[in-house]
Amino acid sequence: MSSPARLPSVLVRAAHPNDAPAVVALRTLVFPFLVRGVASTRQLIETPPAGQHWAGFVAEVDGNIVGWVSVSRNNQTTEAVGEVSLLHVHPDCRHRGIGAALLARALAQLAPLAPAWVRGRALPEALPFARRHGFAPSREERFSALELHVLPPLAEAPEGVRLLSLAEVDPRRVHRVELLASADEPGDVTGGAIGYEEWRADTWDNVGLDRAASTGAEVDGELVAISLVKRDGTRMWSDYTATVPAFRGRGLAGLVKLAALHRAAARGVTVAYTGNDAANAPMLAINNRLGYRQVASQWSCVRTLRQAN
Repeated sequence: MSSPARLPSVLVRAAHPNDAPAVVALRTLVFPFLVRGVASTRQLIETPPAGQHWAGFVAEVDGNIVGWVSVSRNNQTTEAVGEVSLLHVHPDCRHRGIGAALLARALAQLAPLAPAWVRGRALPEALPFARRHGFAPSREERFSALELHVLPPLAEAPEGVRLLSLAEVDPRRVHRVELLASADEPGDVTGGAIGYEEWRADTWDNVGLDRAASTGAEVDGELVAISLVKRDGTRMWSDYTATVPAFRGRGLAGLVKLAALHRAAARGVTVAYTGNDAANAPMLAINNRLGYRQVASQWSCVRTLRQAN
């Protein structure tokens, strides 16, 4: 009787900057609706955000990267919350314990922070895995795509409103808009707490941010709405679109998002992607008006590690 074929061994290790091309290729296979380029992925691995306890891990089989996960402290809140991000395994290598090994490494990385709970995200087909590991589905998130050759025309800005490229704007003003707008954004985590230096490292200094295409709206000289564009070649991600609470209801979020899409198209982008909490009705309505179509969904999942103080 012949012995069963030996499965190749799996190595889980810390990610290196030179892993970036393989990591992005795997991510594009599993999450084709996410836009995270090689340069920005390399930057994240090489110079992780200070103060977030960030780490990335890969799984290797026969020298090939077949899995990825990153982990960090959530920087949007003052709560003790850990983030397990983009845990995924190549479809040909699933059901071999690789995902579990990556998750164990991620949770071990978080242990010194003693978070009260941890958030992850799972595609619908990965929910059984999430539940087996103590994560309960909490909120649905929707991903949409838009071909930029069918963009609606850009209307003239209303009187008193000035549209401008964020390349012309002091980043502290952009941070202020995001801070104010995110405080009541739907989600598991209450936002509005990210400091300027952390935000700048995460967002403004990210090599994938297209500042020229990113657009803001001023009213009487005050920046009140923004739409940030992250780009990888001809693909883009609407990273954050929002209006400060005092200026909502005037159509400014839709205006800056459409203007940013037009700027991106003029700079060679052909398709845009975005993601939103399923309860974020105003932004989903804007996306529908712009012509976005839903292409995928996932679930935010939470696991309690200890009772909060």
